[in-house]
Amino acid sequence: MPSPTERQAQIEKVRALPTLVAQLTDGLSATQLTTHYLPDEWTVAQNVHHLVDSHLNSYVRCKLIATEERPTFRPYDQDRWAALPDAAQADIADSLALLRHLHARWVVFWESLSEEDWGRTGFHPDSGIVTLADQLQLYAGHGEGHLEQMARTLAAA
Repeated sequence: MPSPTERQAQIEKVRALPTLVAQLTDGLSATQLTTHYLPDEWTVAQNVHHLVDSHLNSYVRCKLIATEERPTFRPYDQDRWAALPDAAQADIADSLALLRHLHARWVVFWESLSEEDWGRTGFHPDSGIVTLADQLQLYAGHGEGHLEQMARTLAAA
């Protein structure tokens, strides 16, 4: 299990993500946001909308882990979600606002956990048993991965 210092560094990544996404996407045109510049990669807009979808799901899963005994999570098809009209639109303002507010709440959640809470578990049919510590590590890295994907996409423009 990560140390409290390592967890705090991961929490800081969660805290910073909305600002980093907003900075990366600031001033982009609708074309830059919605063009598939790289084969088999999502557009910048799809990445932004996906971060909200994915992190909302994880936030709920974390709350379930914190309040229930080993809850089972329902998987979803992220590629099909990314293909829906709301995830393809160039207007990312609402998703940026949701991400900012969601992450503010998520940070409060993470920072309120006791040492024993970090070991609480849930079950994901694809991943098996996951702890709250696992979820924090996964989603701190998840945000970074999508920032990198968006930067690669824009570099290919």
